Amino acid sequence: MDNYKLVETFSEFKEFKNIDREAMMRIIEDVFRGMLNKKFDTDTTDFIDIIVNVDKGDFEIYHNREVVEDDELTDPLRQIKLSDAIKIEPDFEVGEEVNEELRIESFGRRDILALRQNLQTKVSEYEKENIFQKYKEKVGEIITAEVAHVWKREIVVIDDENIELILPKTEQIPTDKYSKGDTIRAIVKSVESVNGSPVVTLSRTSEIFLQRLLEAEVPEIYDGLITIKKIVREPGQRAKIAVESYDDRIDPVGACVGMKGTRIHGIVRELRNENIDVIPWTTNPILLITRALSPAKITNIVLSSDNTMANVYMENDQISLAIGKGGYNIKLAGKLTGYEIDVYRNSEADNAEEDVDLQEFSDEIDQWVIDSLIKMGCDTAKNVLSYTPEEVANRADLEIETVRDVFRILKAEFEQDAE
Repeated sequence: MDNYKLVETFSEFKEFKNIDREAMMRIIEDVFRGMLNKKFDTDTTDFIDIIVNVDKGDFEIYHNREVVEDDELTDPLRQIKLSDAIKIEPDFEVGEEVNEELRIESFGRRDILALRQNLQTKVSEYEKENIFQKYKEKVGEIITAEVAHVWKREIVVIDDENIELILPKTEQIPTDKYSKGDTIRAIVKSVESVNGSPVVTLSRTSEIFLQRLLEAEVPEIYDGLITIKKIVREPGQRAKIAVESYDDRIDPVGACVGMKGTRIHGIVRELRNENIDVIPWTTNPILLITRALSPAKITNIVLSSDNTMANVYMENDQISLAIGKGGYNIKLAGKLTGYEIDVYRNSEADNAEEDVDLQEFSDEIDQWVIDSLIKMGCDTAKNVLSYTPEEVANRADLEIETVRDVFRILKAEFEQDAE
């Protein structure tokens, strides 16, 4: 097997592995250098040249030695006797350099097989590292790929370089339906090395996927004129996006939605008709909660002292709007605002203001009794009084006499307020 045929074999392997020609030539040089170092049991860099011709697709190996007098030879790897040099070319003189080409067949069958094995290993390592680095730089970016296989737990897709990527079931929108040959758009969620091989995971459920779609569709976001403050999603069901513009001349919500919804409609279709609410961001929590619960109309909002909970009051016919289909509206409003939101009818507002926390009665009721009442789900006086004494005794596992004493104390509090 001559040099040309060997490189042609390597080139065919290169095409199959999708490695560019220059990288392949560097790999060939590294493999040969390693073999030569092993064969001569030393670093051969200073006396052996490996010349790889990228254009022609071949290579040459030259052993460089200085011509010395026959009786002055001390280093056979770097020197050659004059008597041997003139056999190669009769005009050689002492002090000149002999560049002798080493033919591939001179290495022997075992060396050539080792070369091929090492090449396969190097090419495989290069390919894996190449894929890993390529997609490491693409994390968070949208890519388009073609469905290759549809499995129960995941979809395998291939990009334009035939690299396999994974879209797990957990990262698919519940209503996603794909067949072999279909085109998928998703973001690169992560790249991991598993047993030495890169595993690229895609996602269509990530908030970042929706953010990238918005950036692609809304030039004002891409240009930085509008900022996305927060995105929360229930994939395929509903999403809420809070946006802000530092330019008073720009309506951030209107820019995102587009004239007659033209900008947002394309995104909604991509997300399988996911209902997208775009609201203007504000640092005022009450106003933010009001906007987040849209389209429900709110009468009043009472925030807890630690700013973690919000009691929201509204007319009876607005409650279903606030909660939304499947509870997604109120759930996403809570995620967007950072508050745990409870909805109440307006008729409950006055009662809520008059109610008293059970801990306020710790000087009259034993703490273990209060703990038992809280455990059964009652943390205010009116919560307890909404039951009969017998029901409380049964639910809280308390003696009936103890419960009657509790009722007497709690009722006295409200009678006193009434006076």
